[in-house]
Order: sequence, then C-alpha cells, then structure tokens
Amino acid sequence: MFVSNPKAQYTSNKININKAIKKVLKSGQYILGKEVKLFEKEFSNYIGCKYSIGVSSGTEALNIALVASGILPNDEVITVSHTAVATVASILLAKAKPIFVDIDQSFYTIDSKLIEKQITKKTKAILVVHLYGQPADIKNILIIAKKYNLKLIEDCSQAHGAKIGKIKVGNFGDASVFSFYSTKNLGAVGDGGIITTNSSVIFKKCNLLRQYGWNKRQISNSNGWNSRLDELQAAILRVKLKKLNNDNLKRRIIAKFYNQNLKIFPIILPIINTSSYHVFHLYVIRLKKSERNKLKKFLEKKGIKVNIHYPIPIHKQLFYKKYDKKNKLNITEKISKQILSLPIYPELSLRKVSRIVYLIKKFYK
Repeated sequence: MFVSNPKAQYTSNKININKAIKKVLKSGQYILGKEVKLFEKEFSNYIGCKYSIGVSSGTEALNIALVASGILPNDEVITVSHTAVATVASILLAKAKPIFVDIDQSFYTIDSKLIEKQITKKTKAILVVHLYGQPADIKNILIIAKKYNLKLIEDCSQAHGAKIGKIKVGNFGDASVFSFYSTKNLGAVGDGGIITTNSSVIFKKCNLLRQYGWNKRQISNSNGWNSRLDELQAAILRVKLKKLNNDNLKRRIIAKFYNQNLKIFPIILPIINTSSYHVFHLYVIRLKKSERNKLKKFLEKKGIKVNIHYPIPIHKQLFYKKYDKKNKLNITEKISKQILSLPIYPELSLRKVSRIVYLIKKFYK
C-alpha cells in the first residue's frame, strides 16, 4: 500500500486512456497539436481563468511564469522553505534570489503576517505555495502584493481543484502554475505542467518562452527555450480531468475517515481552513520525532508505505544554505521533524484505510 498510486489511477481509467493514446499515435501529430489546444481550453474552463499554457513540467511552469511576469536576475522572490525543491529551483532558474519566510503552524502555508518584514527594494514577487491541497492565506497576501506593487505567483502543484470561497486557486496570481507529475491530483503518465493567467500580456510571453520565442515556426521574436506539453500527456490529462472533482471528493472522504478515527490518539491531525476547499493531495499528521520514526518503521513493516514531505527544509539543504538570510524559520524546522504522510489517493478503499487506522491503534496499544 503506497502513499500515492499512479498505477491504480491508470488502471481505473485504462480503457479511455488507451483509446486516447491510440488516437494520438494514429494522428501523427505529437507536439503542440489538437490535444494540447483542447486540454488548455478545458483546463481554463475548469479553473475559471482566461488562459492556460501547457509546458513540460511544473518546474518549467514556475520558471516561465516568473520570467513572463517580469522577474529579472538578482530580483528577490519571497517564498517558503517547506515545499518541494522545484519551487525554489525555479526562482534560481529565473536567476532571481529566494527569500524564505516561515509558515503558519496550523496550515503549513506561508505566514502572511511575516511577509512585510522581508520586503526590500529588490523584492519583486511573492511565490505562494498552496500546500498539501489546502490554499494559503491568499486574500491577505494579495493586499500586501498590491501595497508594494509585487507580482503574485501561485504554486498550485498540490492543489488542483482547491478553492477559496467559490474561486479555484489558479485565479488569484498574476500567473499560477500546476504540475502534472504522476502522483498529483491531476497527474500525467510522466511529466507535464501548465500556467494559468488572466493577463493577455503574460499569456503571450509564456507562449513565446515555451518554444524558442517563436511567433511563427523557426522565427524567434524573443528569448525562449523548449518546454512543451506533448500530445500524449495532454490526451491522458483530458481523460483524467473529467474525473478530477470526483477524485478530489474521494480524497476528502478518506481524510474525513482518518480525522474521525485518529482523533483519539496523541496525533496532530490536519486543520482545515473553513474558508477554503481542501483537496488533500497529501494527508499529513504530526507527532513527536521519536514517535514519528517508530510509527513509520512499524507501518512499513506491515506493508504500509508512508512518507515524510519534507524531511529537510530547503534552506537547510547543502546547495541552498547560501540563500538562507538567517530569517527565523522556527515552525518550518520544527514540523519537518514531526510530519508524516499517510496513504491517500482516490482508488484507496475505506477497507484499506480501516486497516491503516487499525495498525495505528495497535501501535499505540
């Protein structure tokens, strides 16, 4: 039993995915063709935004979104250390500098109350991560971004379908990005990513950047590189997008089951922000470090794969230490020693979830 299971996702959509793949292979058009255009349109409709630009990965989506938003070499971009490395790597790819801000202890997303302290003349953007499937405090962050004339980039890679009120994430930033890595709520059979925006200017820049700056084939009007979502992945994603809301609902049912049955144990369960819609990309609990490691070992011996997202904060990792301005990231460092991700994915039956709960109960006994 795994934390996530992309093979089970494929199996549940096997007939339609195979048909979609066969259709693309027969078409003879494999790059930036009909499937990509249709997927971009359908994803825009799903999110509720004007434009979507399919690219090769979530990391590339972040990099292109930053560059298209006007981020220049040596500009500072405020973000978090408790996230996937891709978030920070994309800032460096844009030749900018990451400035780390601590996270909120309840929701594990950027603490909006600490952002203003880190703003300097070099600050040009805030890169907000909607973590584990739950949106960040975007309303207050928008106020700060407007006050200081900063670009706002949303990293929605773990939050496909998450909402603040009735508005889906991917609509609040100047540009927003989603990863389609195979374990995501909407995952490809491989890599892929997309940028969403309501700005026609950013849309045009993203289109140029993802393919050599071409307006017409082989005529470059600006800088650019090769970062294209391929037809096969777009076709697969079109199949899976139709089921995304239902899959997210299944994740929420599993999370509710965990919440109801684990509350009797000395475990800190996920706290759900009532003003947002959590889509539970991950189900993350917290417990003492020594207990966390013992529970992990116990469950894995019983065939239950669990994980730690993320064991070493980015500012503590060897390559990124030089970007640590010694800001106090106490909560980030504290929870990295306590967090544990339990299995959660749409194809996981409640019978299997019951077994996980039973084993945790056995561990505490």
